[in-house]
Amino acid sequence: MLVVGELINASRKAIAEAISTKDAETIQKVASEQLEAGANFIDVNAGVFVGKEAEYLQWLVKNVQEATNDAPCCLDSPDPKAIQAALSVHKGIAMINSISLEKIRYDALLPVIAGTDLKVIALCMSDEGMPETTEQRLKIADRLINGLVQNNVQPDNIYVDPLVQPVGTNKDFGVEFLNAVEAISKEFKGVHTMCGLSNISYGLPNRKFINQTFAIMAIAKGLDGLIINPLDKRMMASLITAETLVGRDNFCMNYLSAYRAQKIEF
Repeated sequence: MLVVGELINASRKAIAEAISTKDAETIQKVASEQLEAGANFIDVNAGVFVGKEAEYLQWLVKNVQEATNDAPCCLDSPDPKAIQAALSVHKGIAMINSISLEKIRYDALLPVIAGTDLKVIALCMSDEGMPETTEQRLKIADRLINGLVQNNVQPDNIYVDPLVQPVGTNKDFGVEFLNAVEAISKEFKGVHTMCGLSNISYGLPNRKFINQTFAIMAIAKGLDGLIINPLDKRMMASLITAETLVGRDNFCMNYLSAYRAQKIEF
């Protein structure tokens, strides 16, 4: 399971304040904690700072990698200028979050990604709006994947996000997402699936429990990447256990290592 730590996001008040005041200590602490908790990539987002996003995203990358021995970042912006600024200082292979089939976004980001080794989240969104069914998601995924591959992006570097929507607004949104994960995994060999899943529980009580349950169900369908809070110990324990149960953990070594490190107990 590839885990992207989601906590360095300017939509969070404390993070926005740390960015605007150039409080490197706070940013580095959050980055280090996420890495130690099991994140593989650290998401960095400065999107609320109109006109300064490129400068701040670059600053975030420098400070995150300084604190984490150059752990890779997930560059969270639709702005190619901000992405390029961040890439100019990023060490190693970054992830881009995200390209979609929306024409403006697609045309802007494709030249940045084409022919590179960058990993990219391909969001199942088009100018026609948010897909609701498995079939709609598959059609968008097909066009996105083919477009990326034709522009020399390796399938292994593509992470399709089928787009989670709140089950509280439509009882079928959960199952349609899960079916899309399974279908994409079967249809497009070598391509990955991932998502930020917190939208599934929007408007409902006890959201953490819903999110944890949904993550386990998605892993059973083939999901292999998540954008989450890795400091949620129960969530991380659930991911480790679910991967063991679906056969991604030879001889249960990851589970046993996590147990010995007391990452399975609460």
